[in-house]
Amino acid sequence: MSIVKIKDKTFKTSIPEQEIKERVKKLALQMSKDYEGKNPLFLAVLNGSFIFAADLMREMTIPCEISFVKLASYQGTTSTGKVKEVIGINEDLTGRAVVIVEDIVESGHTMKRMIETLGTRNPASVDICTLFVKPEKLAVDLDIKYAAFSIPNTFIVGYGLDYDQQGRCLKDVCSLVES
Repeated sequence: MSIVKIKDKTFKTSIPEQEIKERVKKLALQMSKDYEGKNPLFLAVLNGSFIFAADLMREMTIPCEISFVKLASYQGTTSTGKVKEVIGINEDLTGRAVVIVEDIVESGHTMKRMIETLGTRNPASVDICTLFVKPEKLAVDLDIKYAAFSIPNTFIVGYGLDYDQQGRCLKDVCSLVES
């Protein structure tokens, strides 16, 4: 288990890269089966999900498309609780199977806002695929169809997730070491 220092915080490895890759592949195989014949549109939420989304797409075995949306609700290690859409969606979603690809679902407010926004565009379906979910932090009722990991309420970095824009490049996921 390795220790890494990012700015003023210390983190330790909690989920190694190989375990992440295995879970992503398992998710992709299940989703490929579930969306067979539907050409789903993956909407990856930037910035945190870009690595997860790329790895997920490479493991899909059916035709699918990807686009990106940027929502912001974080400052440092805590959510501001206010979601603002930064980059919108340009694709026609009418009749499409849409999958929101998120790095982490905590309170669920971001996902709720995203689902409400997408619902006005008449998709056939909207599902959530997240790398991480923190069940004890969920403040809204969400149907999370695909989750690679259910984790405790600890702050994590790596594999696209950051602390104040640093640490995204870590291959493993690391948890904050409380001092």
